[in-house]
Amino acid sequence: MAADLVLVEVADRVATVTLNRPEVRNALNADLIDTLRTRLAECESNDDVDVMILTGVDPVFCAGLDLGYLASRVELAADAEAESDDFPSIPVPPHTKPLIGAINGPAVTGGLELALACDFLVASERARFADTHARVGVVPGWRMSVWLPEAVGYRRAKEMSATGNFVDAHTALSWGLVNHVVAHDELLPFCRTLAAEIASNDATTARAILALYDEEAEIVDGPRGTIELDRFRSWRASSMSSRAEIERRRSGIVDRGRGQNR
Repeated sequence: MAADLVLVEVADRVATVTLNRPEVRNALNADLIDTLRTRLAECESNDDVDVMILTGVDPVFCAGLDLGYLASRVELAADAEAESDDFPSIPVPPHTKPLIGAINGPAVTGGLELALACDFLVASERARFADTHARVGVVPGWRMSVWLPEAVGYRRAKEMSATGNFVDAHTALSWGLVNHVVAHDELLPFCRTLAAEIASNDATTARAILALYDEEAEIVDGPRGTIELDRFRSWRASSMSSRAEIERRRSGIVDRGRGQNR
């Protein structure tokens, strides 16, 4: 059953990896996280793959971390008086092959972090982006505070995180969060065309250049990712991270996103 949580199609040296948990808006739980990491690692080691595309089964890219799962992990850690080292890492493992995010619908909180873990993004006109950590009462732990300001700038990142408001695809394009916005039906064909253009280059050189970008970013980054992880651990140890408190906040987020006019 876990294998069906992530679909993989390989054609013309391009692997299309699809989150397949539509009944819960592709929300991330332990099985989906583990399966996604495994499938991406398999693509990374597959000599028939030069480029990867990550997307979700319509109508949502990823609604983020399954909050029931998050609460259960928090309570387990509290009961064991444990650190958060056992909390799952972001579901994109280290990779050298280019990873294109094909954002087919809403990418929310953990789903936004998942998108930001891609090398660059192409958005369907139906895509929307939001960081609702503050609305749920959860401190980020997957490098949101590093990657989001790198993508859109500090002031816009602070606005997104402080308000929890949704940003539509064309605003995301103007802010630099995504590289392209295309008609929904053209999303995967467009991404596959980009992937084919990448695959037509010398693969070793392309990967070396992307690795150089990542290494340079880490030098500029300094300790920021460590600071976020420390703050997440402090939040996880507090009463604010209880299941009851998380559940109290979660119910209005989807309705608010649907009703937001901007």
